Amino acid sequence: MFARFAKMAKQFTKIGKDIAIAVKAGGPDPDTNPRLRICIQNAKAVNMPKANVEAAIKRASNKDTSNYEEVIYEGYAPHGIPLLVECTTDNPTRTVANIRMYFSKAGGALGTNGSVSFMFSRKALFKIASQGLNREEIELELIDKGAEELTWDDEHNELIIQTPFNDFGNMQKALEDKHLEIKESSKTFIPSTHKELTDEQETELLALIEKMEEDDDVVAVYHNAG
Repeated sequence: MFARFAKMAKQFTKIGKDIAIAVKAGGPDPDTNPRLRICIQNAKAVNMPKANVEAAIKRASNKDTSNYEEVIYEGYAPHGIPLLVECTTDNPTRTVANIRMYFSKAGGALGTNGSVSFMFSRKALFKIASQGLNREEIELELIDKGAEELTWDDEHNELIIQTPFNDFGNMQKALEDKHLEIKESSKTFIPSTHKELTDEQETELLALIEKMEEDDDVVAVYHNAG
């Protein structure tokens, strides 16, 4: 139970930061701010209370609110596993010091910009409600709008759409124009190659990733193991 609550709190914190960035970039009105609409949709997906969302928007509208930045750190975990560490922070000096410490204590090393990112492709992911959709028809329409991969998740009645990162806004608009229910959206990194690990090596890697993900500034950690 405590682990579930901790995960929920982490998700709420992340969405709160996303809302702050979205409001400062495009204003507090979701009708005119597509990025904020996505944040609100993602909040619903993790059952974040409406009052929390409204409070986050109000805080972000206050000029005294600290500015959050989106930062990606690159480095190598033990056994040569490349890591991308995606963060949202109001204090990059604090965050980079913490990320460097996590790498160092695990026997890895923080790298420079570009040292790892060339091994990954940035993609946008959307999950939409799939019930009642004509599969063949919707697939053709979404491919025409830039979809690279389409995966039907029958267990959760979802269609998962992958697009190039730069097409995020175009796909969001296409889905909204068709009045399709966007259940969740995100930006992710897909590795171009994969590296096999022993069970012991995998345990070491997962321990490092878990430590990083406990940090409030860390949004996600990407790797190519498996």
